[in-house]
Amino acid sequence: MSQAAPTFQRRHFIGGSDARIIMGKDEKALVRLWKEKRGESAPVDLSRELIVQLGLVTEDLNRRWYESSSGYRIAQVQRHVVHRTIPWMAATLDGVIKETGAVFEAKFMLPWSFSEVAAAEKHMAQLQHNMLVANTKTSVLSIITGGGNWVELTIEADPIYQTVLIAAEKAFWQAVKTGETPALFDCEPPKPRIQAVRVVDMNASNSWAEFAGLFRDTQQAHTDHERAKSELKGLMPEDAKEAMGHGIRAKRSKSGAISFDRVEMEAAHASVQ
Repeated sequence: MSQAAPTFQRRHFIGGSDARIIMGKDEKALVRLWKEKRGESAPVDLSRELIVQLGLVTEDLNRRWYESSSGYRIAQVQRHVVHRTIPWMAATLDGVIKETGAVFEAKFMLPWSFSEVAAAEKHMAQLQHNMLVANTKTSVLSIITGGGNWVELTIEADPIYQTVLIAAEKAFWQAVKTGETPALFDCEPPKPRIQAVRVVDMNASNSWAEFAGLFRDTQQAHTDHERAKSELKGLMPEDAKEAMGHGIRAKRSKSGAISFDRVEMEAAHASVQ
């Protein structure tokens, strides 16, 4: 989480935190950012936002904890970097990992709303933006939670999403220059590929116990169900568009895929007479 750059500087570039708004779904936040970039309104005062301030005060601890846990060193702390060919695209980096060249991003998150996938998706636009600006293919998301846990996530550059990101930021920047109100780009972030590194004991979870029991009780039925579908597909004549009988209807799509649904026995009998 980067300390905000001075207002007069932030007006003249799109940063990583801006990318999250531009690629987000909050139209009011997008318009507010647009007005800030045009100098028509002051930036939002975050001095009374406790989560933001916790992120700022734990940033140094986050770096030191990552270094002691990983054995790597972080350099270029709070360095302002501009994209090599796009002058309005920039970032104030939390750091760069010396040994790997990966962009380092420190975050503080609340424990009851935390999951690794949700965290990666929430910060995906900022991470992909910062990787573009820093000209690197890897980023590390280092998270301290309010529950006293530390989580490290490695996020790779996604060329397809980055292409869309550049297009969205370019459209937004054009709106800043022309005065035309920007529109949401509405692009879903890519599903993060997170390396599994933990073994977790779920015996204390009542929900896990409930669905584990359901899984055990229905496993054989599921196996029988999948076998029945396979056998029924084999029995269906190749030139048949539909096949029906004994309460089951099979339909063949134009692509050749066969799907099944249940029908009332009387209706099925009447339809084939």
